Amino acid sequence: MSPIRMSKLEAAMRMVLDFNEAFNRHDVPSMMQLMSEDCVFENTHPAPAGTVYTGKEAVTRFWEDFFQASPSAHIEIEEIFGLGERCVMRWKYSWMEGSGDKGYVRGVDIFRVRNGAIHEKLSYVKG
Repeated sequence: MSPIRMSKLEAAMRMVLDFNEAFNRHDVPSMMQLMSEDCVFENTHPAPAGTVYTGKEAVTRFWEDFFQASPSAHIEIEEIFGLGERCVMRWKYSWMEGSGDKGYVRGVDIFRVRNGAIHEKLSYVKG
C-alpha cells in the first residue's frame, strides 16, 4: 500500500476513534464536528431495518435525544480496521437500566469517511 493511501486510512481510523471518544463523553458538538453536512446515520432501532437520519440537523437531534434517554451510554471498541474510505468498528454498547441493572449489546458500525469528514455511520447489532 502506498504511503499516501496508508495516511488516508490512518486519518479515517483516527477520526472514527475521535468520534467514539466524543460519544463516550456524550459530547454531541464534538461528534457532529467530525460529520459532514450531508451525513447519514442508520440506527439499529427499530429492528429489523432501523431508522435512517440524513443531514447534520437530524443526526444532531437524534444524538441529543439519545443521550438524554440513555445518560450512561458507553461504547467499548473491541476491534477496528479500515479499507479505503471505509472503517469498521466492532463494539460493545453498555448502559444502565432504570432498575439499576446493567445492559449491553454487541454490534458493528461501518463508517465512510469522505473529504475529511464522516459521511456515513451504518450501525448493526446482534440480537
